[in-house]
Amino acid sequence: MPVPEFITHLRRSVGHDLLWMPGVSAVVLDDAGRVLLGRRSDNGRWAVPSGILEPGEQPAVGLAREVLEETGVEVEVVALTAVESGEPIGYDNGDRAQYIDLCFWCRPLSGEAHVADDESLEVGWFPVDAVPPDLLDTSVGRLEHALAYVAEHEAGRSPQTFFRRD
Repeated sequence: MPVPEFITHLRRSVGHDLLWMPGVSAVVLDDAGRVLLGRRSDNGRWAVPSGILEPGEQPAVGLAREVLEETGVEVEVVALTAVESGEPIGYDNGDRAQYIDLCFWCRPLSGEAHVADDESLEVGWFPVDAVPPDLLDTSVGRLEHALAYVAEHEAGRSPQTFFRRD
């Protein structure tokens, strides 16, 4: 995965120290009940589209940018469905990072799903009850939270955004 330029600049100052990173992820659901997924080039596993926000970038705007860059699909960002912080991650070069992820439910507006950058090996639509078995655990959780949110919304109830509390 390419490292954003602002992170490369930060690393010159902080070295390998832990960086707190703002991330966004998208559960893109179409009218046929399918979810948009990409097979990541860094680990070969399937995941929902995601990325790192640029400094000062609004989360919904950054997310729509990431989905378009990765999949060729333009989306409408509908609602925030989950906010979670992950465990610190160590990279092969010694860098350490910890991500806070803002997960949004999105709807496709236009574009055909395809590999649109070097972050994905494959891109495709999957029925939500038949996602690939090697879907990342974080994406499984994000999908579950988004589907619960959408179900409440469609039932006319006030959906609740999931906030991890442990």
